[in-house]
Amino acid sequence: MEVHNVELTISAVQPSQYPEGDLPEIAFVGRSNVGKSSLTNTLINRKAFARTSSQPGKTQTLNFYKVEEQVYFVDVPGYGYAKVSKQSREKWGQMIEKYLSERPQLKGVVSLVDARHAPSEEDIAMYNWLTYFGIPVLVVATKADKISRGKWNKAESQIKHSLEFDATASDFEMFSSQTKFGKENVWDWIEARMADE
Repeated sequence: MEVHNVELTISAVQPSQYPEGDLPEIAFVGRSNVGKSSLTNTLINRKAFARTSSQPGKTQTLNFYKVEEQVYFVDVPGYGYAKVSKQSREKWGQMIEKYLSERPQLKGVVSLVDARHAPSEEDIAMYNWLTYFGIPVLVVATKADKISRGKWNKAESQIKHSLEFDATASDFEMFSSQTKFGKENVWDWIEARMADE
């Protein structure tokens, strides 16, 4: 998709604040600082539209970005950051769970993991939760440029093994915001989900 128009429509903390209408929504989930904002910025051809932060756990709302009047990208608060209070984590968890399980406009979730490491317990729990509820998932291994190309297959195998990856219910892509590798394939997956009834 050629992207020229993107706007942050709303930063929501409860369902009453979600955008109205029936535009499809694609959510982006992952650990704090796994590269969600960098992926989003790469997809929409912006250098710093989605907020990137050196402070993990900074995103505390569901940020709805309207892309080309055709789809919402939903930036979900990062999980797994130790310095965030337990109360805040529980509050975010309830907000995220409610959105992911009850939002009819949600057509798919891009679940980000770090290509350099095995998935965390939170990554595995999120993947299991999404597949349990039958939500289409694209697992994106970010920061692929940080490992040599010759180790990509090993990294992919390690990630899939840890997740107990279900190829019938989800897809996988290596990605680098530095080289843009994987961008077209991620967009292809998003556009396919947008077309789902």
